[in-house]
Amino acid sequence: MIIHDDIESDNGAENTSGKGKGSEVPPVIRTWNWGAFFLSALWGIFNKTYIALWSVIPLMAIPMAFILGFKGSEWAWQNKRWKSIEHFQQVQKKWAVWGIIFFVVFTVIGTFVSKIIVPIIKLSHSIQE
Repeated sequence: MIIHDDIESDNGAENTSGKGKGSEVPPVIRTWNWGAFFLSALWGIFNKTYIALWSVIPLMAIPMAFILGFKGSEWAWQNKRWKSIEHFQQVQKKWAVWGIIFFVVFTVIGTFVSKIIVPIIKLSHSIQE
C-alpha cells in the first residue's frame, strides 16, 4: 500500500477526498447514506457537510433527509479528508448503525407515548370533569 499526503491506495490512485466541490468521487462512494438520512444535521456537522443544517428548518427536514441520503456520501467525501475509501466506509457504516438505532428508539418512544401516555392523560382529564 502506498501512503503519501495525496495518495493512499493499493493501486496508487489519488485520494481525492477533502478537495471540495467538483473533485472526483470514486464510484464505490456514490451510495445511499443511512446515517445522513436519519441523523441529518448532526451527521452534516461531523462530516463537514454543512448544507445538512437546512434539515433543522421544519419544512426542510424531510426533503433534506432524502437529499442527504442520496448525495450525502458524495458530499462527505468531497468535504472532509479521509484516510482511504475503506476508512470512509467504516465511518459511514457507524453513522448508519447509530441512525437506525436512533430511528428505532424514537419510534418505540413515540408509539409508547401515543398509545399509553396520551390515553392515560385523556382518562385523567375525563375523571376530573
